[in-house]
Amino acid sequence: MKRFRVTIIAVCLILGWLGYADLRLLLRNPEPLEISIADLEITGAPREWLTIDNGYQDLLKAINMSGTMEIDSFLVPLKSSKQAGNIRVWFETRDPQIIKTLKTYYFVLDTEEQQQAFVLENQTLFSAQRQLIGMTADNLVADSNQQKLTKLLQEMNIPVTENTIFISEGKQPVVWRGIFFTGIAIIGLVKVLLSFRKSDSG
Repeated sequence: MKRFRVTIIAVCLILGWLGYADLRLLLRNPEPLEISIADLEITGAPREWLTIDNGYQDLLKAINMSGTMEIDSFLVPLKSSKQAGNIRVWFETRDPQIIKTLKTYYFVLDTEEQQQAFVLENQTLFSAQRQLIGMTADNLVADSNQQKLTKLLQEMNIPVTENTIFISEGKQPVVWRGIFFTGIAIIGLVKVLLSFRKSDSG
């Protein structure tokens, strides 16, 4: 019985920690912070949930994150200008238009001439100015994901520094999960405490 109680306490503490992390993130990010790509490159991310203005996507340097034909996301550079060579910000996107365009570019077109013509035809998309809304790494799970993205770039011989910023497009703080985890943790700990008291009184 004691071992069961210890297990319940451990589970409740884990849920409580996860709930606290979610609530802290939510309170720190009630809405996305608007920042320019230039300021983001200089100062880093002031908060986790951001609206990034004045950036240009570079689809020619986008990376297939699955490494197979079954593609559901790309890692795309976001630059301060179309000509910028130093890439500090990358965003993970599942935009259907981007995925369709890059699938066509890499897997449908047979020759370099066809690819060049396709890029010229879709130049506005390949180097479009893009307002990006998403989240940076903010917890252990996201940090692990960031390490995987860093390793992916390194395997492609793309320079990565400790100041490289990865954004998950469309991601935002979860509202109810933190409240749910915290509530379950409190209820579980209260029940365990009451069971200890009943054991002592018995």
